[in-house]
Amino acid sequence: MECTVCNSHSCVSQVPVFKNLSDEELVMVEAIVESSHYAKGSLVFREGEESDSLFVVKSGLIKLTQSNKEGKQHIFRFLFPGDYFGQFALLHHKQNYVTAEVVESGSVCRMHRKQFVPLLENNAALAFSFLMSMSEQLHQAEELAGAMHIYDVEKRLARLLLYLHNRNQSEDSSRVQGNSIDLPAAKKEFAAMIGATAETLSRKLNYLESMGIITVRKRTVDILDLKALNQMAEMNE
Repeated sequence: MECTVCNSHSCVSQVPVFKNLSDEELVMVEAIVESSHYAKGSLVFREGEESDSLFVVKSGLIKLTQSNKEGKQHIFRFLFPGDYFGQFALLHHKQNYVTAEVVESGSVCRMHRKQFVPLLENNAALAFSFLMSMSEQLHQAEELAGAMHIYDVEKRLARLLLYLHNRNQSEDSSRVQGNSIDLPAAKKEFAAMIGATAETLSRKLNYLESMGIITVRKRTVDILDLKALNQMAEMNE
């Protein structure tokens, strides 16, 4: 693991959970932040390890995985800049239930329980913002997880592409380029997110491309017909 200390301000200011805080409150949060750089392939933490920290993705891309009894890894979700994780281990002082692996090198900010919890206890605005952000994150995770188990592959793919598209739109507009989506992992891993093989994913992407809904350039997907993609995601509700 490659780590170097870097500036924490941009990390705190870009995270949705902190965006409504006053300058004074932001300074309080910044004071307890540690920010480190991680190389591609390194681990932020392992499944089963004790944790006392909240982690925030400042830059890069993180993959959360879980292992089954046979030792096979399952992709739980991907984390983009502004996303945070470790909140349940932080609040309940439990072991991490996932492994956090760096897919694209970047920086991760860390706030320790013994410093972060007192801030929540003494700042109602921060506590409420944190609670609302956790609620929204849980809702999105449950909605995506439900879609991945119930619907057919085409619908699951459409929903995942829309999720990534909407995730892009919620980021800084200077980083958004129309309706282009960069797939967050190789096709094999991306396919695993919708319960399919890489070959099935390729066929479904080709099908959507033949319908004029998307175009595919290596790991970049351009959405040409957002309305049609939404209809595919919602059909047979």
